[in-house]
Amino acid sequence: MSDILRELGVELLWFDSLGAKSSSIYVEASSGGIVIDPGAAVMQPSYPLPPIEKLALREKAIRKIEEYCWNSKTIIVTHYHYDHHTPPSDVELRNPKAMYLNGKLLVLKNPNTYINKSQWERSRLFLLEILSLAGEEISNYLEDPEETSFEDPVQELTYALSKDFGNYAPRRMELLDKGRKWFKSLAAGFWSSRPWIRDNITLSDSTKIVWGEGKVFELGDTRVEILGPWFHGIEYDRTGWVTPILIVKCGRRILYTSDLMGPQIEDYAHRIADLKPEAIIADGPPTYLFPYMLNKVNMNRAVENMVYIIENAKPQLIIYDHHLLRERRWRKRVIKVFEVAGKTGVTVMTAAEYMGSKPLINTI
Repeated sequence: MSDILRELGVELLWFDSLGAKSSSIYVEASSGGIVIDPGAAVMQPSYPLPPIEKLALREKAIRKIEEYCWNSKTIIVTHYHYDHHTPPSDVELRNPKAMYLNGKLLVLKNPNTYINKSQWERSRLFLLEILSLAGEEISNYLEDPEETSFEDPVQELTYALSKDFGNYAPRRMELLDKGRKWFKSLAAGFWSSRPWIRDNITLSDSTKIVWGEGKVFELGDTRVEILGPWFHGIEYDRTGWVTPILIVKCGRRILYTSDLMGPQIEDYAHRIADLKPEAIIADGPPTYLFPYMLNKVNMNRAVENMVYIIENAKPQLIIYDHHLLRERRWRKRVIKVFEVAGKTGVTVMTAAEYMGSKPLINTI
């Protein structure tokens, strides 16, 4: 089997299987390198390593990601969690100007809509710091909201809404009702009533800042399509929205999921399968949160949806990592994915395994 990632110049920079929370990749393009999600965070307290070692691994991850950003033309941020972006003020960065400025194209998750409260605030801090690096003030780029009405994205999830959840259905309907109220409060309390940050900013050093959702970027020989916004997990997930990415190069297709937690939503699995990617760089369900913040129903959804993708898209390769590699029992929790992949001839492996080593965390 050919190695599509190496053939297309895609490099895995850092993932959870290496010991720090991250899902960062590099894509070689004729117009200049592309780094997707330049962030890394320290593993949670339950991760079986001493705190000092966790900090050291996070520092190692940031060092590697930053160096790739220095030599890249485009930086893409799919959402504003710290394992996916690094603020310029981060103490581990050695040269934030080289990372984010010098004529780069910054393609960012829209900070104004389909974003939760914490990421709304983080996005503004991130952009304030980038603009400050260039000697600019964020106040010069604020404007009145362009929209006051926002479509409820759950209404478009036809597969998820028609799924039979059996005894869980009443509880699910209760959660959807609460989620709908949460969505409406965000739309009214933030997106339509607070100042927006203007799209399409060009700085004095020719650095450009644009929002990514729904746009296609032709970067030399590489086409990058920003999808979404899609939920970060289940319907109305309080962690917000993310923007998955389809990379097309030499007629071949790679799908980077960002944080779909599986995916847990059936419609996303169908969309991914319809795109027919030859390789998928996927985040799995956060099994370390089971059963308290991830219940059995939604964990099973994540497994079944990945099985659907394997059986219907039949990609050559799936890098199955990120949230999965935070506890020892992860492989047991998603064993059906590996069993179906083996029968279908699809290679499923962690980023560490792809890079020639074993995942840092042991499995049981």
